[in-house]
Amino acid sequence: MSRLAWNKERRLLSSPQFSACYEQGKKHFTKSFILFILKRDISPDGVRLGLTVSKKMGNAVARNRIKRVVREYFRLHQFDFELPLDIVVVPKRNLEAKQLTLALTIEEFSPAFKRLGLKAAAS
Repeated sequence: MSRLAWNKERRLLSSPQFSACYEQGKKHFTKSFILFILKRDISPDGVRLGLTVSKKMGNAVARNRIKRVVREYFRLHQFDFELPLDIVVVPKRNLEAKQLTLALTIEEFSPAFKRLGLKAAAS
């Protein structure tokens, strides 16, 4: 398997995992996203990602584009995070799916994670 793979162990899959992140995690805002970040005590895995994209964001094509671009950001930057974290990403309504690119996502997430002290110094 590729070193940059994003397999099932890296995803939040069940409702209780999402609920824990919403209720106990810290809420952070960027221009186009709301991030719920929960530091886990156990488990050697780094980041586990959950995405919640409502139907208000548009049709299936638009919603899948948002999920694909956000997932790609985390896939490429997965080794920048040192702590075991659960992160749920929720796009805000002002996000235009057609304009969302990987570069825009990097521009938005990287400063936010550095500001929160969640990214390794090497990145």
